[in-house]
Amino acid sequence: MKGVEPNAHNFAPHERPFLPGSPATPDHPPARRVGYFAIGTLLGLTGGLGNGLLIANLPQIQGSLGLSSTEGAWLTAIYTMTSVCMSLLLIKFRQQFGLQRFIRISLLGFLIVTVLQLFVHSYAMELIVRGAAGIVTSGLTTLCFFYIMQAMPAAARLSGIIIGFGLAQVALPLARVISPMLLRHGEIQNLFVFELGLTLLCLGSVALLRLPPSERIEAFEPLDFLTFCLFAPGMALLCAVLALGRIVWWTTPWLGYAVAGAILLIGAALLIEHHRANPLLNTRWMRTHNVLRFIAIVAIIRVLLSEQNFGSIGLLAVVGMTNDQLVALNLIVTLAAIGGIVAGVLTLNPKDLLWPVIVSAAIIAGGAFMDADATNLTRPANLYASQALIGFAALFWMGSATMVGVLRALSRGPSHIVSFSAVFGMAQSLGGLAGTAFLGSYQTTRERLHSQEIVETLVATNPLIQQRVQQLGGAYARSLGDPLLRQAEGGALFAQQVGREANILAYNDVFFLIGVLATLVVLWLGARWLYLRAKGINPLAEELVAMQQMRERAAQ
Repeated sequence: MKGVEPNAHNFAPHERPFLPGSPATPDHPPARRVGYFAIGTLLGLTGGLGNGLLIANLPQIQGSLGLSSTEGAWLTAIYTMTSVCMSLLLIKFRQQFGLQRFIRISLLGFLIVTVLQLFVHSYAMELIVRGAAGIVTSGLTTLCFFYIMQAMPAAARLSGIIIGFGLAQVALPLARVISPMLLRHGEIQNLFVFELGLTLLCLGSVALLRLPPSERIEAFEPLDFLTFCLFAPGMALLCAVLALGRIVWWTTPWLGYAVAGAILLIGAALLIEHHRANPLLNTRWMRTHNVLRFIAIVAIIRVLLSEQNFGSIGLLAVVGMTNDQLVALNLIVTLAAIGGIVAGVLTLNPKDLLWPVIVSAAIIAGGAFMDADATNLTRPANLYASQALIGFAALFWMGSATMVGVLRALSRGPSHIVSFSAVFGMAQSLGGLAGTAFLGSYQTTRERLHSQEIVETLVATNPLIQQRVQQLGGAYARSLGDPLLRQAEGGALFAQQVGREANILAYNDVFFLIGVLATLVVLWLGARWLYLRAKGINPLAEELVAMQQMRERAAQ
């Protein structure tokens, strides 16, 4: 049963909503297009900054609440645990209850979340707030690309999706740029006040300039909720394992139980979906060769991009750099990421969507190899070029990857867009978590190895080592009169230096490994691209024909 929202009116065929639950696309005057774009940008950055400010300031938040590193990791894990599967329900919610109700619930939900974290200060409440933020942020990202699509001409309307996803990624380096200014006086509350201000701006903006109405259909089926109640907890368990594994270490028993539970829950959900006439997740489409390759490429690129969020930031933390000293570096990364979005949109060619992914992987490889010779003298300025390259690559590939998924889904019918949204979101989220888990574990094992190798080369009777320990202990000469205590403090400082050098060598190993993996991805995808070019094959030819037929039918 179809319907329209109360404020709907008759649109020309080319202006009608492309899918139920999405807004109509009437022709707008230039000034209104600018307004839609500005509001879309505000929505995207607001949604992304919710998690970005948490990640950028996690040590400060841990300190203000008196949390351990494990408890702090749960704050980042629970955000992903709740956000990874929300698209399954949100798409059908828009289709059945309408776009305006979806907007009100998303923004009011985000307002409640930001108010709660402003006035309630406890670990339990912060977990609840972060989990709720993961849910409502999914809605803000959707609103972001809906608004930006209104600003685009008809031929470039799908670019709004690309820009919307890209803005959420830009928010993390941007959060690192603005955080030192917000925390200048050490007030962690300023972060929450800033988020509240952004949320109020979003509420006012969408009230001033509303989206065109959408069509509604009866979308939900009873089995949708059973599938979600099985699939979402299973994915949440996987997220928890990947986020906490390298911190509590992989031999911790509850990780194994969590993986077993995730397999049972996800398996049961997929089994139900496989035998449904109108599945929430189309397992037959998801297991096709093209879709599995798409998932693998997205997940692998996300793993490689951990070079920036885990590798470079971790290295600079080891050599003593804080957020205050990383503002210029993160500003460069932010500008490079914006350049990646723009370049990705401008060079988008539906007939050749593989080469941007190859170029991005090659850039990541180059940036990683540039970082692989770090020393204890490495400073942010030494990483400007490499991190700018990786920041650009982080979003340059996303346009083509998103377009591939959208075309493959829409060409099979509107019902497949839920499946695309699920696999794309899960590949990104799990890929990012898996990258940090894998590289973090690798860095830990390499640090232990390098530390052991360094210690084995040191002999306590070596005059140079004795002199170094005495020099380090001399820093306590005014406060410690006992030579033995000064010697002990000098030995402790020397051990810290050994640990720092071992960590730097381990991060160099991480960078080199990422460079090698990215090179292998370039060879794999490059060989496929050359094969397709040599044979004159467009892998999306059928999808493009199907999309053109859908447009023609919609225009009639």
